[in-house]
Amino acid sequence: MDNIIIYLFFVLGIILMIKGGDWFVESAVWLARVTGIPNILIGATIVSVATTLPELLVSTFAIYQYHYDVAIGNVVGSLICNIGLILGITTLISPVKIDTVKFSIKGFFMIFATFGLIILLKDKIITPQEGNILLILFIIYIFINIWEFYNEEQSGNIQILFTDINKKSIIINTTKFIFGTIFIMYGAKLVVDNGVLIAKTIGVPEQVISVTIIALGTSLPELTTAINASIKGENQLSIGNILGANILDILLVLGASSKISDRRLVISYQNFTINNTIYNIPQSLYLDIPIALLLMIILVVGGSIKGEINRLIALTILIIYIIYLSILVKFFI
Repeated sequence: MDNIIIYLFFVLGIILMIKGGDWFVESAVWLARVTGIPNILIGATIVSVATTLPELLVSTFAIYQYHYDVAIGNVVGSLICNIGLILGITTLISPVKIDTVKFSIKGFFMIFATFGLIILLKDKIITPQEGNILLILFIIYIFINIWEFYNEEQSGNIQILFTDINKKSIIINTTKFIFGTIFIMYGAKLVVDNGVLIAKTIGVPEQVISVTIIALGTSLPELTTAINASIKGENQLSIGNILGANILDILLVLGASSKISDRRLVISYQNFTINNTIYNIPQSLYLDIPIALLLMIILVVGGSIKGEINRLIALTILIIYIIYLSILVKFFI
């Protein structure tokens, strides 16, 4: 009975994060349109930041409770899930033509950020000083988006949708903002607390739970965005949102997490069993991040060359994601 309650609270946490994320994004977009911020800038910054809030809060709560495996695994698992599962499925169903220049700029910046993360983690830790590097890169990424916005403005492709301000809209969106924030925060705490309990209950390392179930839970806002964009025929928007969310996961979430950790972000070692021999390796550095990097390279290089995310690319990244899950099940559980 106790185990059932743990699972129910974990699911409740995910539901709260999803609904809270929806309300937070809606209120943020409303505020942006009230102030006359162009759609392109809303999508590139506000929406990506808002959909990354679950990862940020889950990692924050995990660090305060000294569950560093959950904090790091949640971020890296989200990178893998966003590309391998979400983009793999949505673009397999409906291939996407892309703006090669914009896609390549963000895509290769994402790869650059991941290489930077690997370099910072060579000693298995991210110090607060190294976190500063990630946060500086985050600021650079924001400036890249602003630069892109001004280029669009010069070419006359900017679309600005103003929203009228009235008492009713202010009350509704203020309420959504407040409750959206509360739901995300409380949901994130439920996910961390009960995700750790699930790992202990079924005897699975926290790292494995965090890069799979918890990462999938925190990636659901990106999945929702991708599905809605696919239905509306705006798949390119979902790709841009996922690239932006991945960049923010690496730079903002891990950068901020390293600043609030009093013992620095540390990669722990996990048991890796092969031929009945147990090895102890840093899973994130030797498996999770390399898989994320491989998926990024296939997506970005393939998309930049082809000018689209076709079914071959989609099938490839989806198969790699399935193989990755199989490796976790076979060798780490």
